[in-house]
Amino acid sequence: QVQLVESGGGSVQAGGSLRLSCAASRYTYASYCMGWFRQGQGKEREGVAAIDSDGTTTYADSVKGRFTISQDNAKNTLYLQMDSLKPEDTAMYYCAATGIFFSRPCLGSGAGDMNYWGKGTLVTISS
Repeated sequence: QVQLVESGGGSVQAGGSLRLSCAASRYTYASYCMGWFRQGQGKEREGVAAIDSDGTTTYADSVKGRFTISQDNAKNTLYLQMDSLKPEDTAMYYCAATGIFFSRPCLGSGAGDMNYWGKGTLVTISS
């Protein structure tokens, strides 16, 4: 069974940086989207960034220029480098991945294409 395990969350001040990691096990799809979603308290879940098996990346407008998604296929790990963090970035961050069927670009269908989810890692940004 596919397992996604996030790490790297924490509390930092505004303007700081964090790097999230998502270790994937038993995820063997040759064609895929993997991404990061977040959900703040009282807010809907939103797609933050995604990367497909070709290396094409997609970002939400709110994080463009501040967040960078990357993957290390040798380590089966997905990363999210978050710089210039703002209090509004405070949320639970989830790693997600598609199954057999999905559409491109990644995040185009939001969370609907994601078959696999991690349990999340909490990011708190103080002003």
